[in-house]
Amino acid sequence: MSRDGDVIAHIDLGLDEKRHPGITGPMIYRPETAKPLNALAEALLRAPHPTLSPGERELIAAYVSGLNECHFCCSSHSAIAAAQLPEGADLVDRVRADPETAPIGAKLRALLRVAAAVQRGGRSVTGELVDDARREGATDLEIHDTVLIAAAFCMYNRYVDGLGTFAPQDGQAYENSARHIVAHGYGAF
Repeated sequence: MSRDGDVIAHIDLGLDEKRHPGITGPMIYRPETAKPLNALAEALLRAPHPTLSPGERELIAAYVSGLNECHFCCSSHSAIAAAQLPEGADLVDRVRADPETAPIGAKLRALLRVAAAVQRGGRSVTGELVDDARREGATDLEIHDTVLIAAAFCMYNRYVDGLGTFAPQDGQAYENSARHIVAHGYGAF
């Protein structure tokens, strides 16, 4: 931290971090790695999916980011999920607080259990968790994609926090970014 209390990134990205917070700064700094990272986020969270909505997939990303205590990613993906789910921010907050009591379907609840296991470590995903998800109606594709979203967000979270990037405390910044991503997708910054 600096003397005035601002967080100082671990490396100088050569840009105004408050204008390019969280993952956006490192992506501008290394566009050659940003392109595949954004493509992965686009495929996982926004591409057409036969059963999981973009809002549900963003909710998985927000939930895992919260478990990882990554303020920037959790706030970003919570805002994006809220912008795409009919129940909005209230549902996102309730899921993040306790998916077991949140008003979501049994299938999504089981998928969030799988995501939480991935966050703890890949080997924490047990056959029992997968079987439970299947019993609740999850397909192999949904289980696969949940595991990949959770694993990818562990990486994204560690990228953001490992570089000590700036994360706004103002929720409006995340809502503005969410509107942009919902309208234009990842990589259009």
